[in-house]
Amino acid sequence: MLIEELESLVKKVQALKSESNQIELKAACQGAPKIYDTLSSFSNQTGGGIILFGIDEQSNYQLCGVYDAADLQKKVSEQCLQMDPPVRALCTATKVDGKAVVSAEIQEIEMARRPCYYKGKGPNQGSYIRVGDADRKMTEYEVYSYEAYRKKIQDELRIVDRATQADIQTRYLDDYLVRLSVAKPNLAALPKERQLQLQGFCVNGEPTLAGIELFSDYPQSFFPRLCITAVVVPGTEMGDTGDNGARFIDNTTIEGTLPQMLAGAISFVRRNMSVQTIIDRNTGERKDRTEYPVMAVREILLNALIHRDYSIHTETAPITVVMYRNRMVVENPGGLYGRLTIDTLGTVSADTRNPFIAGAMEIENETENRFSGIPTIRKEMKAYHLPEPVFENERGTFRVILYNSALDIKEKPTRSLEEAILHFCCQPRTREDLAQEFSHITKTYLMTGYVNPLVERGMLLLSLPDKPRSRHQQFTTRTL
Repeated sequence: MLIEELESLVKKVQALKSESNQIELKAACQGAPKIYDTLSSFSNQTGGGIILFGIDEQSNYQLCGVYDAADLQKKVSEQCLQMDPPVRALCTATKVDGKAVVSAEIQEIEMARRPCYYKGKGPNQGSYIRVGDADRKMTEYEVYSYEAYRKKIQDELRIVDRATQADIQTRYLDDYLVRLSVAKPNLAALPKERQLQLQGFCVNGEPTLAGIELFSDYPQSFFPRLCITAVVVPGTEMGDTGDNGARFIDNTTIEGTLPQMLAGAISFVRRNMSVQTIIDRNTGERKDRTEYPVMAVREILLNALIHRDYSIHTETAPITVVMYRNRMVVENPGGLYGRLTIDTLGTVSADTRNPFIAGAMEIENETENRFSGIPTIRKEMKAYHLPEPVFENERGTFRVILYNSALDIKEKPTRSLEEAILHFCCQPRTREDLAQEFSHITKTYLMTGYVNPLVERGMLLLSLPDKPRSRHQQFTTRTL
């Protein structure tokens, strides 16, 4: 960081009186603070972060200056070496208004080496992630998810207790082997036991999770919650009730093999979607149009079944489908896998969490397995003149949201979320007002991903600038 950039950053932080997901403040006027948690969280997040020493958050963000710039940088380097893998901090020191300040830039580490943790506590106690402006200790599952990618753990291949090979010797397997003989004749020519072994359905003659989920007569007898729960809510929020007081218009649990659950979930969505009849002005042809494009719905559900986490940490968590009055939300356990991020979703070939299940579903003619699902969803929503699908990845959950507000893109272009927030905040709005208006995304993600950056850029003004975290805080769009 250049000296001029550090000086500018100090003034910006003082003006905003706030930390962020990439800025951590430490006074360091009495000595070197412990920063292991922040070193971990910044190393484990995309983009890393900056630790800024010499500003006292507890004294209204006033400059207090560090005790000794040279010694502080030495102590920071020493703490960086206590991390696994070791962290390399790029430090910059200068004086602002006669007070010494130091910045430590922490780069993100590559996905294959995460999580970065403090060696004195070990990975389960010393691994952190950044949530808003705070460092939060990773859950056991979050640590495991990194470990699973790094060690290439394949949970779909774990042997199922209580199951025998007879549990997968079903008509579903027979039908699959017929399709296999056409799709992969060389593999189909091998002995049946060898085929099952090579495709991950058995290990040493014992059925795997993949085999049970694909071919068992009733997979839920082994994994009761590896299913899909689906509900229709009469309003726009969970807890809204209909005229008769009912909380759900439809409520069901969808079970069976993976292909059966896919078919059942699609059927649930179809029967609960509204259907419009459209007459073509030129041909007079009548055409029914569903509330959401069925192809997009199918791809979302298929991706959830194939790419969900099948580890012991999530085997009690079902895939959920919730249809609100204005949107449909699908959640599956297990966040994005490997190097994939929200920004690269649908634009690069992704690491596959469950390659054997994905391959089998391709043989079943349920998927092409060519990473075309996300582009298809986006394309179908655009063809329906509906808003872009929203993808969210947080705390071990991947979420897809489709909106049913039919907009004529040529006449009424869809505003970006930032524009919508600025328009909404033409009148002063509280955090709760914003959370209610933009309920399709979580409150935390709304604030850290959109509202706070708008504040930092000066596009939203705070009603209480000296108390940025106050529950009475209101946000107003800056008028030019």
